[in-house]
Amino acid sequence: MAKSSTSVATIPKGGSKVTRFNVWGYIFLIPFIAVFAIFTLVPLVNTIYNSFFENYVDGLRQIGPNFVGFDNYVALFTSGDLPKYFANTMIMWVLGFIPQILVSLLLAAWFSNPSLRLKGQRFFKTVIYLPNLIMASAFAMLFFTMFSKVGPVNSMLQNMGIISEPYVFLDHAGSTRGLVALMNFLMWFGNTTILLLSGMLGISTDLFEAAEIDGANGTQIFFRITMPLLKPIFIYVLITSLIGGLQMFDVPQILTDGGENPQRSAMTLIMYLNKHLFSKNYGMAGALSVILLIVTAILSFFVFKMTASDEVKKKRK
Repeated sequence: MAKSSTSVATIPKGGSKVTRFNVWGYIFLIPFIAVFAIFTLVPLVNTIYNSFFENYVDGLRQIGPNFVGFDNYVALFTSGDLPKYFANTMIMWVLGFIPQILVSLLLAAWFSNPSLRLKGQRFFKTVIYLPNLIMASAFAMLFFTMFSKVGPVNSMLQNMGIISEPYVFLDHAGSTRGLVALMNFLMWFGNTTILLLSGMLGISTDLFEAAEIDGANGTQIFFRITMPLLKPIFIYVLITSLIGGLQMFDVPQILTDGGENPQRSAMTLIMYLNKHLFSKNYGMAGALSVILLIVTAILSFFVFKMTASDEVKKKRK
């Protein structure tokens, strides 16, 4: 009996077909690894290296680079500015994230509920996502004009009799932080809504139908079925939003003209880093970058462990 044309001879002596395909997979990864090494890994190592040196410009003189060990880190922690600017960053992030996640959950639940039969969903999804496409600088300039002393917001409030004199929003810490949080909310709630909506649409409708048969109402279904199954996407949104909050720069930078007023209440960590870079103090900028990296990693890990603790306990049981 003749052997089939697809015999063992088709497999090379050097290894199986699976091994050959794996090699091609590694080859396709080479461009990513090269780009990551050149634009991420090398700058990261260089930043960490520079953080241990005194290297800045004093007038026309170049000071350094001189090795100073951990002196740059000690100077950052003892100056008192680092904790203050970290607190500013977290306050403005929290003020913007809480309404963002609440509104996004509400909109996603409405859009994903087939019983509501909402009309024009595509139009409304597009509208709520549009602010995410606007440049942050344009958004900040718009708010700077609207909430200025002679802007339309003050004019409306005076015409309505709510205030007698123009209120200078950017001269008060609370209103300045509130404006930054409002802009972050308006720019990102549409993106968060789309992410949560995609997760809700991926949940099987059989679960909802079974819950309704058992007599569960809408609130019980949302908190006992939708939210637990939405947890992975919720964790992703929370961590990415936290990282984005720690990197907050363009909106407060433009709105407050560098964060100097009022009392630097809107100065963020990245704005503080930008000041060191602008003054060409590369040693302090490197140390601050490393601290920011460590803080971001710790907070992200803490958020992940806190939100994933229930799943870990179930697996241990």
